Amino acid sequence: MLRPLPLHRPWQSLSLSTHRIGFAIARRLAQDGAHVVVNSWKQQNVDQAVATLQGEGLSVTGTVCHVGKIEDPEWLVATVSCREMGTEPRGRKRSQPDPPSLLSWTALTLDINVKAPALVTKAVVPEMEKRGGGSVVIVASIAAFSPSPGLSPYSVSKTALLGLTKTLAIELAPRNIRVNCLVPGLIKTSFSRMLCKDKEKEERMKEILQIRRLGEPEDCAGIVSFLRSEDASYITGETVVVGGGTPSRL
Repeated sequence: MLRPLPLHRPWQSLSLSTHRIGFAIARRLAQDGAHVVVNSWKQQNVDQAVATLQGEGLSVTGTVCHVGKIEDPEWLVATVSCREMGTEPRGRKRSQPDPPSLLSWTALTLDINVKAPALVTKAVVPEMEKRGGGSVVIVASIAAFSPSPGLSPYSVSKTALLGLTKTLAIELAPRNIRVNCLVPGLIKTSFSRMLCKDKEKEERMKEILQIRRLGEPEDCAGIVSFLRSEDASYITGETVVVGGGTPSRL
């Protein structure tokens, strides 16, 4: 999630997902007064998310963007800047992800989970500097601390985001840009449903939690809203775990 600090106009947020956690964050930020731009590499996902949130009276638009493609983060930021001025960016052919082969899954995972946040941050920093600063919230996963069998590339990619957060926080602090990291635990998403395929397995998963329930996407949204706000103006380089007490130390 990226938020340029407001100067003389309403600030905007980029939500890099139209589903579950990203959607809940987009809704919360819009409810807090932001104009939110949601994106997905599927037009139908963008359309559905925008229609739902606009139907709630929220200020939301969307665009198709595949953040794993090196040119798309710049397109995303250009779209936000142009729409803020009441225009549309010059048209171009938007990227669609290539169907991955079995051997490319690791590279694809690293591209989406590590390279994409770095590229989007790089693309938006100039816009933030124009406004006097900003806030970046990177979304990792509890898998960064507690890897699951069979999910090695995913776990490695999420652990890398912890280091990316620390590094970017140091590099961007002189530009008045804060960088923090949200680490969701077992949140009710399509991914967690894969891990808890039956009720018995779900109950076993809950046993490792201090708060004996799976989290809701909305449990993450308020934390992001706080981290992007002026109330968190002295917080940078930190990782906030929203995991119901899940063990979360490397």
